[in-house]
Amino acid sequence: MRFTRRQWVGASVVGIIGLVVLAALVVVGARALVSLDPVRAFVTQHPGEYPLPDGAPVGIPAWLGWQHFFNTFLIVLIIRSGWQVRRQKRPIAFWSPRGEKRRKMSLTVWFHLALDVLWIANGVLYVVLLFATGQWMKIVPTSWEVFPNALAAGLQYAALDWPTHNGWVNYNSLQQLFYFTTVFIAAPAAIVTGARLSMFWPRTADRLNRLLPFDAARRVHVWTMIYFLIFIAVHVALVFATGALRNLNHMYASQDTVNWTGFAIFVASLVALAAGWVAARPAVLVPIARLFGDVRVVPVPTQGRAR
Repeated sequence: MRFTRRQWVGASVVGIIGLVVLAALVVVGARALVSLDPVRAFVTQHPGEYPLPDGAPVGIPAWLGWQHFFNTFLIVLIIRSGWQVRRQKRPIAFWSPRGEKRRKMSLTVWFHLALDVLWIANGVLYVVLLFATGQWMKIVPTSWEVFPNALAAGLQYAALDWPTHNGWVNYNSLQQLFYFTTVFIAAPAAIVTGARLSMFWPRTADRLNRLLPFDAARRVHVWTMIYFLIFIAVHVALVFATGALRNLNHMYASQDTVNWTGFAIFVASLVALAAGWVAARPAVLVPIARLFGDVRVVPVPTQGRAR
């Protein structure tokens, strides 16, 4: 069943109104909950973060800012191309390894996989540097105190009473749990399920195929994409809602100050992302894909004219 544009608009409006009402109810409920003496005492006892281990680094190094930019650039294009793969009915071109015409994939799938390879390489480098520099201590929980502090931070967020913390030194526990989940659970899940869906997965590996059936991998892959979309939306919203200039300076300028430097770099990164978005079209992708294999462009059918 296909919806008309008017139906999509109507459903979107209803959905937005529903989300606003739900958000308002959450805020009212959280404020009422936090006003209770036992809950207030709990939040006082657990301020939202716990001390990092001795020797934890202070600050955000420049390499982490660059990693953040490359990851953002790639993940946005990966999500876009992945959605195009699901929606595309008639590929405009096919890519195949040289000398293997039978093993072909659409140009959109090839682009999606090429981005995946770059994203994985960037992620591996990130994890290596994370543990080599001690930055892992900021996103990997090192105490069971992370859970009550995460709950306290969540209550403060829900009540619109933002947790007071300095991300230059330490993330609050809710952030830490989400960063850990994103890096060490969601990302590997996306990689494994994506590999299962690709043409490079060994089809004759019966045990592997039983452990990870195709349909299950596809469902997990889609839900992982949805998780990333939600994470990105919430992450960006909180960056701007909890001190945009300082937060952007932390990530893009590697400095704990309040000025417009990080914002300017952030805008430049958006321009680069927009350029990549526009460039991701057949006229650009076909020549690049031909460097790594054979590309066959599908002729566009011409409509017959009435005589």
